[in-house]
Amino acid sequence: MKLLNRSLLHLIGWLLLIVSLWSVVFYFNMLDEIKGSVDEELENYKRQIVFKAEKDSTILQQKTFDEGFFSVNKISEEKALSFKDTYQDTEIYAQDADDEAPELEPVRVLTTVFEQNGNFYELKIFNNMVEEDDLVKELLWDAAGLYVLLIFSILVINNLVLKRLWKPFYELLNELKNYRLGVSKSFPNIETKTKEFSDLQDAVTTLLQYSEKSYEQQKEFIGNASHELQTPLAIAISKLELLIEKENFTENQAEKIAEIMEIIERLVRLNKSLLLLTKIENKQFFDNQEIKVNDIVKKNIEYLQDIAEFKEVEISFSENNELLAKADAALINIIVSNLLRNAIFHNIKSGKVEVKIEAKKLSVLNTGIDNSLEHGKIFTRFQKSEQHQSGSGLGLAIVKAIAELYDFSVSYDFKNGMHEFSVNF
Repeated sequence: MKLLNRSLLHLIGWLLLIVSLWSVVFYFNMLDEIKGSVDEELENYKRQIVFKAEKDSTILQQKTFDEGFFSVNKISEEKALSFKDTYQDTEIYAQDADDEAPELEPVRVLTTVFEQNGNFYELKIFNNMVEEDDLVKELLWDAAGLYVLLIFSILVINNLVLKRLWKPFYELLNELKNYRLGVSKSFPNIETKTKEFSDLQDAVTTLLQYSEKSYEQQKEFIGNASHELQTPLAIAISKLELLIEKENFTENQAEKIAEIMEIIERLVRLNKSLLLLTKIENKQFFDNQEIKVNDIVKKNIEYLQDIAEFKEVEISFSENNELLAKADAALINIIVSNLLRNAIFHNIKSGKVEVKIEAKKLSVLNTGIDNSLEHGKIFTRFQKSEQHQSGSGLGLAIVKAIAELYDFSVSYDFKNGMHEFSVNF
């Protein structure tokens, strides 16, 4: 998830939490204010009723709410002296002009006492809360609408502001993704007035300069190693071949020289394989183009047919799809060649090699030893079978290194007496 989206998610979470808490506080404060206003009205009614009762004793005869919005009932002196004024929210049946029958409506009731001519009375006064409830509901809906609008506005503004603020960072990131050591002509460069991004660009440039220097040194070392090792080895082989042709060696001496030549040739192959592996890991192959793997497989089968016949191994090929890969053609050729050579050289007499091409998958199956190879070691360097110690032990390691370079996957399986090596493109 992008940093921008993650920032917005955090902002939404905090805004919802804060606004929700604020809404609850606002609602109860608003309710408290309304009830406070209603209570003041009830207090005014109380004073008016007590004042009128001093002049008109008939008011003291209103025992229930049926005759008005208050009731008066005589109580004992003892109860009156211990009484405290109370306010209560309740519901009573009332009928308005537009009501066909009495309905329960919310009211707020003040219960108090007063003295009149040495007698004590309990006075109950109610005030209809219908209008106040409607007011609260309207305010709540208005507030909810404002909250939604507020949150939406904040998110839109934040999105625009964050995008503008983080734009240099994403530009630098994109340039870094496209940067290639030894290929790119210039370092990533962005225009920004933000100090943190400017510092980041300086740090990245310093690191890239160091990496470029190390990369060039490594390339130079590989080139030198290739020349300084390959040349004397080639000279040694040539001189031994001339020696065998010109001198009359005994059979035993000739066999010894042939063994030395084989060792030197193995060194040559090992040197080439190690240099190739280093180049792959340094990503020095990047002539990427769309390649038809089917054609490369057919050519390699044709090239290796003589060796297969000499080893008495039968090669079969089947293709269900056209397999295309975007990669360096030389590296795809190495993958196919190494898998085929591995299948032929690690086979048995009168064995089989089956090459299959399916959608996005190349599989090479071969007969060989009757048990599965060690999955954890098979693609590691210098892994050799006990029967074939003359190889470099780098063929499958090179296949894996190339696959990792292009995010392909390689796998090994042993089923029905066949060793299967697969590459998923």
